[in-house]
Amino acid sequence: MWVAGIAAAGAVVTYLEIVGAGYTWVVAGVVALFAGLTALLDGGVAAWIALAGGVLAAVTARSPKLSSAAFSLGAIAMLVAAPSGWSMLSILSGALLLGGVTSEMLLGHWFLVDPTLPRSSLRALAGVGALGILVDVAYVGIVTGLDFSALDGIFLLGYLLLVVMTILLIVGVWYSLKEPRYSGVMAATGLSYLAVLTAFGVVVIGRMVVAGGAGSVPIS
Repeated sequence: MWVAGIAAAGAVVTYLEIVGAGYTWVVAGVVALFAGLTALLDGGVAAWIALAGGVLAAVTARSPKLSSAAFSLGAIAMLVAAPSGWSMLSILSGALLLGGVTSEMLLGHWFLVDPTLPRSSLRALAGVGALGILVDVAYVGIVTGLDFSALDGIFLLGYLLLVVMTILLIVGVWYSLKEPRYSGVMAATGLSYLAVLTAFGVVVIGRMVVAGGAGSVPIS
């Protein structure tokens, strides 16, 4: 889910030619690395296809349309590589949340080098992360009812705290980008680092809660 979200964001950013080939190489490296690890851990043919997509994106980095197509292939393949027992809503919501906040953090580094780049892309990625957490919380809430009696309440308490923290961090990223000075992007990028950590916790613990409360989604 995480790699699929990063690859999908990479496809959009490269297609729109927001930044140069450097960003494409970094994202392609991330996609290829983790797709390769997934393939070695018996991720199936889809993971190998995602690995090929990451490599192709790196090779065609100076051709935005081709690299965007390669990223799209990688994103779709990684969604297919997700465990078959998971619902598509669970996979897509996790990809939106993790892909949005991680890609905002990655892209933010290029804005630190060139503050004149348009900030609308960073706001859009923060918006994707915000949409992702709303959908993800809705998914977990519908499946489990957020019933603290269904399993050890510490999991649900930790989940709710991480959700609140992630929302606050995304809001902080959004408003930091309204600061016209260089420090605004610096703050947004720093906050996005923390958002990646808390969002990862939201996705992992949320699926543990679903598995424990409903028994319908495998953890592994």
